[in-house]
Amino acid sequence: MTSARENIRRTALTFIARGDTTGWFEQVYADANSNPANISWADLAPNPHLMPWIAPQAESMKGRRALVVGCGLGDDAEALASLGLRVTAFDIAQTAINWCKQRFPASGVDYVTADATSLPSSWAHQFDLVVEIYTLQVLVPELRSKAADCIAGCVRQGGSLLIVARGREESDPEGAIPWPLTKAELDAFTLRGLDCERFEDFMDGDTRRFRAVFQRV
Repeated sequence: MTSARENIRRTALTFIARGDTTGWFEQVYADANSNPANISWADLAPNPHLMPWIAPQAESMKGRRALVVGCGLGDDAEALASLGLRVTAFDIAQTAINWCKQRFPASGVDYVTADATSLPSSWAHQFDLVVEIYTLQVLVPELRSKAADCIAGCVRQGGSLLIVARGREESDPEGAIPWPLTKAELDAFTLRGLDCERFEDFMDGDTRRFRAVFQRV
């Protein structure tokens, strides 16, 4: 039986091959037919690399503004909101946003449809915390830099950006979607007005991960 990951990869590559590099996101959520088992990254729980990082500082983050990039089915956004942050969460797929609103009808999260490569100008330098987990790694390289510019631009003075992604060495093969990122790709955020506060390179089972925290000082 074909796995959800294989189905998604096939859909993504079909769209990308015909020049539509982002249309596959909506198609994947539409094809899921309201079944989260058909979304390979939908664990229906907060990302395990987010909560241990933010828990020690949760009290000081209460009331601050957070932005969740590529929010999917909303679990990270809801987790941040439960800690008292004022959360905006976006995804390029309208079906994903509708799904979030159906899952969390009483939520205080502001769920918005938006494209990471072209974010609202009103978001510039407005967020105390921006969370990007597993989104850059599913963008084709020519969009990745543009999205990084937009994401970094949302971090306010004194604010932080958290990134979690698959990792690889520069000399490693690029692999298949989701493409692992290199440390150099993350280091490039320092060229976007941010300082690297913390960088972790670790194994998550059989998968190499990077977790990096940047700050606009």
